[in-house]
Amino acid sequence: MVTFSDLITLLITFFVLLLTMSSMDKKKLREIVRHLGGSPGVLAYSDSGAVPSLEEFVKMHTDSDARVVMDSDIMSKLLLPSLKQEGEIKDALDRLSMLLDIRDDERGIVVSFHETILFDPGAVEIKKEAYPLLNTVASAIRNTENEILILGHTDDLPTRQDRIRSNWDLSLMRSISVLAHFLNDHKLPPSRFMVGGCGSSKPLNVERNKEARAMNRRVEIVFKTGEGI
Repeated sequence: MVTFSDLITLLITFFVLLLTMSSMDKKKLREIVRHLGGSPGVLAYSDSGAVPSLEEFVKMHTDSDARVVMDSDIMSKLLLPSLKQEGEIKDALDRLSMLLDIRDDERGIVVSFHETILFDPGAVEIKKEAYPLLNTVASAIRNTENEILILGHTDDLPTRQDRIRSNWDLSLMRSISVLAHFLNDHKLPPSRFMVGGCGSSKPLNVERNKEARAMNRRVEIVFKTGEGI
């Protein structure tokens, strides 16, 4: 009876294993294979495994369950390949993490531009020196299939511009300016875009100091991979 019980237990274990393998999510299986192959996730932190462009990074992350872990070195490879001849922004590379960041959340891959790199204080017109950065993002949009969400954000201080009634207006007008650049200058299809203004309602940092407010003033360009808005 003991031998028979062991045999039955082994058979049950075997069939449970077969059932588990048959229902395993393909994306998770690919991710397990990556880990077993020595890669730490979507990004391989070596020169040979570095992701060469933003669009390839988006495609890889769309097919993966791994979290995005970024540093300024990787961001420069993803977002700044077209700026090698742009003297106006070369000095900003040392301050890259203060100008933009890349992360992922329930919405998808978020490329977040801090206010100072895109706009003058209180303005809604994009700085000309920021065009190469946006052109790199536009190229990634063109070569991927993700829906794109553009969201403007402000800090909690009231706007001082007479022609802009509130922070809601300011955040929305900035996101529309980015959208207009993509539609007018790059002829990207309008059907792929959603635009919104969040005012100061979704801060990254709730503290009320200069550094926190600067962090909260931003425009997010989201390559949607999830259902969140």
